[in-house]
Amino acid sequence: MLCDICGKNQATVHLTEIIDDQMNELHLCEECARHKSAAMEQQFGLSDLLAGMAGFEKSSAKDEEALTMKCPACGLTYADFKKVGRLGCGECYNVFRKYLAPLLKRIHGSNQHIGKSPQKAGRVYKKKDGLAELKSQLAKAIQDEAFEEAARLRDRIKEMETKKEKE
Repeated sequence: MLCDICGKNQATVHLTEIIDDQMNELHLCEECARHKSAAMEQQFGLSDLLAGMAGFEKSSAKDEEALTMKCPACGLTYADFKKVGRLGCGECYNVFRKYLAPLLKRIHGSNQHIGKSPQKAGRVYKKKDGLAELKSQLAKAIQDEAFEEAARLRDRIKEMETKKEKE
């Protein structure tokens, strides 16, 4: 498929734009995608978006302190983060935690990362976690001398282990 803008190069970037409730699909080559990205950055600056999301529209002494904070590992300042929208290293998360947590919560609805895993691996992990939990409950039931509950849990564990062996 050729690029929708230049019509010369192979389209490797596929975008879906929604403008005024109208959905448009764009198939772009890398060069045209870069130009489009730069134009959008000028129109909607990432730093402006982050500043708005972080609540830095009005400057205060506390905000100025945050902007001058610097990561000791990579040297990135919070002001630099606001400009580019990327952290410099893993240590930045710890250094800027106080300011990142509310920002991430506003952007994503939560500041707790749950993550994803491949579907098959996800099922395996869930079963392992489920088995560990059931075995823990079994030990507690035995300790509490709740033998009927322990028998039920034992049967459930055997059933899960049998299914696991068949996979």
